Amino acid sequence: MQDRTHRLTSTRWRVCILSFRMLLVLGFINLILAQQTLCEMYTSVVNVQQAIAVEKELLKYLKSYIEDETLRLNDLKRFYGKVSNLHTNVFQGAGTAMANPLFAYTLIKRLQSEWLNVVYSNEANENTQAFKSGYEKEESRLPKFEDLQGAAKGLMRLQDVYALSVKGLVNGLFQRDTTGGAVDIYRAENSITLSADDCFLIGKVAYEMEDYYHSVLWLEPAASLFRQAYRTWNTEDEGSLEDVLDHLAFSHFKTGNVSYALSLSREILHLDPSNKRVTRNIEKYEKILAASPASSDVLIQRPNTTYLETRNTYEWLCQTLGSQPRHYENPRLHCDFHTNGNPALVLKPMRREIVSLQPYVVLYHSFISDHEARTIKEFSAPGLQRSVVASGVKQSTAEYRISKSAWLKDTAHPVVQKLDQRIAALTGLNVHPPYAEYLQVVNYGIGGHYEPHFDHATSESSPLYKLNTGNRVATFMVYLNSVEAGGSTAFISANFSVPVVKNAALFWWNLLRNGKGNGDTLHAGCPVLVGDKWVANKWVHEYGQEFQRRCSPNPDD
Repeated sequence: MQDRTHRLTSTRWRVCILSFRMLLVLGFINLILAQQTLCEMYTSVVNVQQAIAVEKELLKYLKSYIEDETLRLNDLKRFYGKVSNLHTNVFQGAGTAMANPLFAYTLIKRLQSEWLNVVYSNEANENTQAFKSGYEKEESRLPKFEDLQGAAKGLMRLQDVYALSVKGLVNGLFQRDTTGGAVDIYRAENSITLSADDCFLIGKVAYEMEDYYHSVLWLEPAASLFRQAYRTWNTEDEGSLEDVLDHLAFSHFKTGNVSYALSLSREILHLDPSNKRVTRNIEKYEKILAASPASSDVLIQRPNTTYLETRNTYEWLCQTLGSQPRHYENPRLHCDFHTNGNPALVLKPMRREIVSLQPYVVLYHSFISDHEARTIKEFSAPGLQRSVVASGVKQSTAEYRISKSAWLKDTAHPVVQKLDQRIAALTGLNVHPPYAEYLQVVNYGIGGHYEPHFDHATSESSPLYKLNTGNRVATFMVYLNSVEAGGSTAFISANFSVPVVKNAALFWWNLLRNGKGNGDTLHAGCPVLVGDKWVANKWVHEYGQEFQRRCSPNPDD
């Protein structure tokens, strides 16, 4: 009896140690990333939504400034009217008017005092300073330059993955060019057109990354719009026609279209004849063309990505906006009411849709209620940090994963406990830490995505093994809301994608029964085209599942 008690105590102690170790690992990751969140508003739509409140405050300050300036200008108009009236109606006969000592006195007073007060009035400076002070109060909550870059990259990502027309985007439309013309792939309820300066800054971000494919595509409409409004000025604009043409000329030069670069440079020189740098560029381009005349029909191609060999398949699956295998072609792909033999599900079985057999992927419809989903989002929002990926023995942020995430322990809220119990009932797996990770809640950003990856570790140096509970054997992913367009989960090797289904949950095995990673589970989170995507991930590890998912006698299974 004592031995049995000792064994139970030792087991519980080991579980406690492993749970503590998991908490330390996840806490350490969050601590490292805490310093990065201020500059990463673009990685989470919920943070972008919070920025609306900031702009509302700025609008209040601007309204107050306009009202103060209006009062000041109205007073200036009053003074102008008073003096102008004297010159029109009284001072026509100057000698007669000055014979009146009151007129003489008021003229001298105006010229010695009143005009001085008008010219050197502090009221304008006071109004401006009040406006600046209001802005400075909100400055810490404003997006950083990195956010502007991230948002611009997000738009370019959407342009690429969904083959969107830049012309359509400029006009507020989500369209794809086809041989039959532009086709809407999504019609937004509300739309906004982009200004010349909007397009310029997107093109400039690409230009600074030496991505001249995208810089040309965005700077061309910027130049066209600036030309249409030439000699007009918007206070809020950063760029000008000259700036756009300068960046565009060099972009075309770098893509090999020297003749067009020359033409654009001549246009700049016409606008600014004193620009010596552009003059030197023109001489350079003329020498190049004289030595080797080039065709003006240069086809600008999208650069290849060496790190993403599956790009074409990935993007095609995303463009289908959810393309599952046709169930009628395989009778084993079906829908049913599933209990998994668990008494807790007998009275309320789960609606199960078997999406794929290899890899085995199941979609559980109505897995979570609206209230439960809302509760999880509310409790996780304050703890959202930039999502990370494995990088050697460490974890770091990456451009191929744009989102923010938070970890919720099962003790964080009763709803989290209920989800764990429901997942355990459906899968038969042990989902208690340390045999499973805490619930990870993810909110995607502007064009938020996660390029093709495996959930399980593919290297023995992966930080996943720091938990000492083996590899990730299974993934249970809950869709906490619906999105308007995009955001599908694409299984690259298996060649199908699953659209976001509100309150549903997707389940698959990451490892084969022999413990090796299943290559067919290579998957991706497609960029969110329109909407706010939230998911909750539960990753289950190998240890603790020995009797729940037994090894196969076939070493190749």
